[in-house]
Amino acid sequence: MASIFQDTLQVRTSGRGFLEISEPAQHFVAGTPAQTGVLTVFIHHTSASLIICENADPQVLSDLEEWMQRAIPDGDPMFGHTAEGPDDMPAHIRSVLTATSLSLPVTHGRISAGTWQGLYLYEHRAAPHTRHVSLTLVGE
Repeated sequence: MASIFQDTLQVRTSGRGFLEISEPAQHFVAGTPAQTGVLTVFIHHTSASLIICENADPQVLSDLEEWMQRAIPDGDPMFGHTAEGPDDMPAHIRSVLTATSLSLPVTHGRISAGTWQGLYLYEHRAAPHTRHVSLTLVGE
């Protein structure tokens, strides 16, 4: 019979960029008795997101951020929603284009990711924030 395990990560960002959260997510999984199942990762924000991306070459993340800056520039005059500054609406768009929730398989008590895959919190705001990420494992 499957069981449900849940926890929340509190992640402090230093502003726009990527924080790999693979290790704390794996630590959560390892702390449960589940050997197989599905881990759902959910971020409780509309100006930060989750991605799975290559974790071997940091240039990949740098290139991704460069592309985002070019495609969705801060301060674009077409955006009317600027309540929290010129990065406000661009942060929401970035969040919509990436993911607020991801599902990862758990096999033999470990997250079953590819060799070069890392789980990242992607902060879209220029200023530091504290972000909350829920981890829910349904497994046995």
